[in-house]
Amino acid sequence: MPIYHLFATTPKAMEDILADELRTLGAANIKTTIAGVYFEGDLLTAYRVCLWSRIANRVLLQLSTFKVNSQDDLYQEIKKINWFEHLQPEGSFAVTFNAKNSLAINNTHFGALKVKDAVVDQMRAKFQKRPNINTEQPDIRINVLLNAETAALSLDLSGESLHRRGYRDTTIKAPIKENLAAALLIRSGWPGIAKQTGSLIDPMCGSGTLLVEAAMIAADYAPGLLRSYYGFMGWKKHDANCWQTLLDEAVQRKTAGIKQLPTIAGFDKDRRNINAALAHIANAGLQGKIHLECRDITDAAPAKSWKLGLVICNPPYGERLGDEQETVGLYKKFGDSLKAHFNHWQAAMIISNPELGFRLGIRSQKPVTFYNGALECKLLRMTIEDAAFFIPKPKSTVEHSAQISETTTTHQDAIGTDMFAYKEAGKGREHGAVSFAYRDVGKGRELGAVSFANRLQKNLKKLSAWKNKNNINCYRVYDADLPEYAVAIDFYQVKKNWGKECWVNVQEYEPPKNIDPFKANQRLAGLLAEIPKVLGVASEHVSLKIRRKQKNIGQYQKLADQGHFHVIEENGCLLQVNFTDYLDTGLFLDHRPIRLMIQQQAKGERFLNLFAYTGSATVHAAVGGAKTTTTVDMSKTYLDWARTNLALNESRGEHEFIQADCLDWLDEEARQSYPGQYDLIFLDPPTYSNSKRMSEIFDIQKDHALLIKQAVTLLASQGVLYFSTNYRRFTLDKEALSTLNIEDITAKTIPEDFIRNPKIHYCWRIRRDTQS
Repeated sequence: MPIYHLFATTPKAMEDILADELRTLGAANIKTTIAGVYFEGDLLTAYRVCLWSRIANRVLLQLSTFKVNSQDDLYQEIKKINWFEHLQPEGSFAVTFNAKNSLAINNTHFGALKVKDAVVDQMRAKFQKRPNINTEQPDIRINVLLNAETAALSLDLSGESLHRRGYRDTTIKAPIKENLAAALLIRSGWPGIAKQTGSLIDPMCGSGTLLVEAAMIAADYAPGLLRSYYGFMGWKKHDANCWQTLLDEAVQRKTAGIKQLPTIAGFDKDRRNINAALAHIANAGLQGKIHLECRDITDAAPAKSWKLGLVICNPPYGERLGDEQETVGLYKKFGDSLKAHFNHWQAAMIISNPELGFRLGIRSQKPVTFYNGALECKLLRMTIEDAAFFIPKPKSTVEHSAQISETTTTHQDAIGTDMFAYKEAGKGREHGAVSFAYRDVGKGRELGAVSFANRLQKNLKKLSAWKNKNNINCYRVYDADLPEYAVAIDFYQVKKNWGKECWVNVQEYEPPKNIDPFKANQRLAGLLAEIPKVLGVASEHVSLKIRRKQKNIGQYQKLADQGHFHVIEENGCLLQVNFTDYLDTGLFLDHRPIRLMIQQQAKGERFLNLFAYTGSATVHAAVGGAKTTTTVDMSKTYLDWARTNLALNESRGEHEFIQADCLDWLDEEARQSYPGQYDLIFLDPPTYSNSKRMSEIFDIQKDHALLIKQAVTLLASQGVLYFSTNYRRFTLDKEALSTLNIEDITAKTIPEDFIRNPKIHYCWRIRRDTQS
């Protein structure tokens, strides 16, 4: 038999798997390339690849390669092939033409017509007959790939894509193709597990593609055995006897293999999916060989008689399921099911969003990249054992609260005590901060929690005289004083029609990566149980939020939309706070002294509040007797909040609220307005902002000098600008601001309740020129 140059195409990222497969099928001189593998072999090898390849899409037999610099080049080169060696004059053919980076031909339809004309013209000239075009099942399919100036001319021996095995109902849409399913199984180690008679379970089996492909691999069942048509069957060089010999061998191997199939089972909660899977299994001749049940993922578990093996599935991605929260919940359930029922099994799953893999709570090997169509995906492979389990980092407060509840429950079970009872107070907290109630029944109280309670009591006592003397109603009572209890705790006394009510806002600092999440949650559960007792607040008035290090994101992202506002009093000013909908409450407690300075200096002055947030500084200026106030912020939400805050208070003067990017507004005002129009300015910008509504990204370290200079242009000759930032690594550019009179007043603006954290913010008093 002659040796042919062949090319097997495959989906992107599956070339190496295909190359390994071709070696087992007798191919020689194998060379991988993008989306395919070149190899050499005789006709028997080419047939064997068509019949047995589980990975290839097509098998192309190369006829020639040539240069194409014009349309006529293509026509003439195609005519050089003696098509009578491949096709009867009255036969049929089809043309597949693809062009990439070609200046000569970039229209694939036009290229296909040129190829067709060359073949037809040659046949008509020689035999006065012309072959027909048949796009469905032609005698031969001609394939031309034009890449820049180089064309590769081939015959498509597969006819249609080899992933079409013949068992699928074409009216049922499959989330993955058969050859991708086979590749996932191979990369997950299923061939070796099957040889050891290990079991396979797909707990979200859908229409059964993974199940059928797994059975075919385990049974030594040729994937092309069900196909009735190949592209070589009408080819003049087709060797029917050789092909039949391969088919007979494949039937024998399948018959023997099916008798020795290990346990293969599929679960799905949707009865329609189970029915589709049953139909596909029957089409493959595997009825009675694959076990199916209608089960939810939470009920997925192997029977006691099933051997350890592989759990594999293609769960819905966010793109397929739609709702992100639902998707996260599904993956968590899957992880819980694996941990509970599949100890010592191997597990594999394909995902499009790596973050979803973490929701499982099981460490995986290095992910393997695949492409499901155009969508890049990762194959996660795991060994289900205790050492691989971890608690995923929560992405929302609700998710974190659920972890705390589970941790507490698990701890109760482990130590045999009813240590805490947990309940969520209120409803509708799908995205926001959550309030908790905990009940200590007087047993099993950990020493750490006792230490925390003692420190909280000590801080409360230490602050008592100060807060009473200064009439402080809202203050920080704890700020990670004990490293193992890394939270900030703020106490709020809110005004009600009948008197006063106490609330506590708890912000958990994200624990370091080397801290066991289970232990961290256990400690958090412990301190949440102590807070109501020590601070004398109702447990449902304890709000928990997670404060992570910001990574180039907005400072004031909304967490929920409950709209529960409370009113507090600070130095004679009434202000609204919110404990549930935002990471911060709407009031920065550490700025209490600077707000008081503004109030005391505002009488008769023109006040400007930049990056105003909820306008608390504006309220203090107005209550202090400011002649005018101008409040600028980009957020309509916070400007409305600021308006509400001002409306709660009696004030005179004129008050203006401007929704604008402060950077753009300052630039415009500095260029167009007359200088010196403000006597008092408060400038407290965010550390970083890449809001879509801002014209450019803002970085406080990089941009503060220009920002301050622009603000100072609006300052009266005797005016004062207070500049503050909470960026801990901030360094003031004194050289760039050398023409200004700058005084560091940070120490004066750190209140007693924040004295343990002197870097909570920095603050400067800035004047024009050398005014003092």
